[in-house]
Amino acid sequence: MVTSERETGPEHGRQKGGTVWKNLSKYTSIFLVLALSGIIFLLRNIHTLEQKLNCQTVSTLYQFQSSIHSAFNPEEPPPLDHNRSYCGHLGLEPSAEEALEERYLLESIAWPEPQPRPTPRPLRQTSDPAHSLFAILPGEGGREWRVGDQLEALVHMHDFQGRPKRHGGDFLLARLHSPELGAGVAGQVLDHRNGLYSAVFPLLWEGSVRVEVTLVHSSEAVAVLRRLREERPDRVFFKSLFRSGFLSETTMCNLCLPTTQQPLCNYTDPHTGEPWYCYKPKLLSCDTRINHAKGGYQKHLLTNKESLLFQSGVNIKVRIHASGSDSVIVQPEKKDKPEMERSSVRAEPIRVTPSGYYFQGSWRALGGVAMHQFNDSSAITQCLKGKVVYMYGDSTARQWFEYLNAFVPELKEFNLHSPRNVGPFMAVDSTHNILLRYRCHGPPIRFSTVIASEMRYVANELDGLAGGPDTVVVLSVWAHFSTYPVEVYIRRLRHIRRAVVRLLDRAPGTLIVVRSANLQALDPEVSLYNSDWFSVQLDGVLRAMFRGLDVFLVDAWEMTLAHHLPHALHPPPVIVKNMIDNILSYVCPEKS
Repeated sequence: MVTSERETGPEHGRQKGGTVWKNLSKYTSIFLVLALSGIIFLLRNIHTLEQKLNCQTVSTLYQFQSSIHSAFNPEEPPPLDHNRSYCGHLGLEPSAEEALEERYLLESIAWPEPQPRPTPRPLRQTSDPAHSLFAILPGEGGREWRVGDQLEALVHMHDFQGRPKRHGGDFLLARLHSPELGAGVAGQVLDHRNGLYSAVFPLLWEGSVRVEVTLVHSSEAVAVLRRLREERPDRVFFKSLFRSGFLSETTMCNLCLPTTQQPLCNYTDPHTGEPWYCYKPKLLSCDTRINHAKGGYQKHLLTNKESLLFQSGVNIKVRIHASGSDSVIVQPEKKDKPEMERSSVRAEPIRVTPSGYYFQGSWRALGGVAMHQFNDSSAITQCLKGKVVYMYGDSTARQWFEYLNAFVPELKEFNLHSPRNVGPFMAVDSTHNILLRYRCHGPPIRFSTVIASEMRYVANELDGLAGGPDTVVVLSVWAHFSTYPVEVYIRRLRHIRRAVVRLLDRAPGTLIVVRSANLQALDPEVSLYNSDWFSVQLDGVLRAMFRGLDVFLVDAWEMTLAHHLPHALHPPPVIVKNMIDNILSYVCPEKS
């Protein structure tokens, strides 16, 4: 049989190739369906396969599953279910005595609120520092100002339309300073709840003194911050890594976690009852937790109108100008002045008693032991000779450890292979028998990564100390609690206070130092998580809870407010030096 050219030529080849590709296309569809079915089967049955395959294989499959899931569902904290969990009352219920103290503490820091409105005020009706003003009130009988007197400035708050405000609640700061003398003191602001505020200052040195008043937040902004604190304690979230062999998972953690999402791992401390939870890993047990870390910050917390209340240079930490002169001349105190003349005829509602003031750049404490300067490392070494110093808390306590470790050459840091900026840290001077230690407090802690075994609660650490006259304990616990309801902070300080009392009972000579909160730089974003308004509320609780105990307070709030340098979460070295001098003056008081 002879084949014709038409059957064997190029056209016949094209027809044959087309048939092959058509068949391949049909089979390709079948292969894709089979492959996808296989992948779906593996993903849906990965938990069963875990029992049959080795750990490395399961880990690979699970990571593949997680990558597919995260590609379509970016990981972020689930919304908080307020009906199922509330941060302030997680853990053990407070006793009747604790509940009474809690109510007293909350009342002591109660902040004036404007009258409720069906809709928020527009920006033009909120407090505007540019339209507001203050005036220095004349002295008693119009006489000249002298050291020992008290100066008062009256602040008039206005809105963006220039209209006087008729209610209180604005957050104001005030200080009196003399730049040429390196002098400054914090003022006390009194809210008259009608749009007027009094800024009161003690006159502690001679010369020209200048009044400075700053609006930190308007009353309308404070209302937003209060709502965020109570309703969005999840706006800073955390995570933990779980690992066993080649298998690892990361889940979300916090004081508050919706229980409707998935099972929880309960890490409540058995000694203090402090609660902490993580979502249970899908493949691993709760015992496989490796570390703790800050997960991030929730975004989009405000409405468009609310965001206008937080504008740098407009209504966040903006100076209020004086209607007249912002300064007065202070004359020396009259030593031969009769006692009757010293007392004012006009009844004064309050007498300002700051913890100290700056003069020539050095902090001078008012009350307590006499302050002296430790300007060289040898003086610090002699003071700390034979001492053990334990520092517990957040990074503001770590800053003190870093200052001493850098300033005193005899102190040699012992490498504990701890993560940078996390700890724990230890420095030793074997010649002078000095031991310096730092450890961060338990969760919530917003550090990068903390090994799970190194997360310890301060109260438990204090219970493990022998104490004694050669032991100094430094506590700074405040900055990481600003996003939670105040009840959470009260509970934490209550446990620490009880541990302090136990330590002082068994070792009365132990020196306990408590550091207060301090002011910091604010912008629209930081204000929602670390506002000075959150800090001043916590600071009020801290002072009240340790009042009357044999502890020494380092007033970081006034030391940062009275100083001329810009506010910072970690104060500059010159302020830190004054804080260290303050502590060492108590450790080694001058003998009269």
